[in-house]
Amino acid sequence: MIFKAVRDGAPYPDHNTTLKAWSEIPPRPIRLADLITTKRELALDKLLAEDSTFYGDLFPHVVEYQGALYLEDGLHRALRAALQQRNQIHARVLVVAG
Repeated sequence: MIFKAVRDGAPYPDHNTTLKAWSEIPPRPIRLADLITTKRELALDKLLAEDSTFYGDLFPHVVEYQGALYLEDGLHRALRAALQQRNQIHARVLVVAG
């Protein structure tokens, strides 16, 4: 199994974090097996696109809520890492109280 679990939606409250605020969080290594996804589906064309991060953050966004790590943005990057036989990614982690 690549991820700890796959969900359809986030269990944590809306955190209203801006892209600028996300960019100020230093990335840290996260094991793929510790992540819970918040999306059940992905677009194969985005997974295979070489420029998939052209308009976004280079690092996935993870929300830590009640001790669990939820992959909010960056599912395609995480899956690409798994396909490259990597077991971790560098991600920005926002801690949400709950």
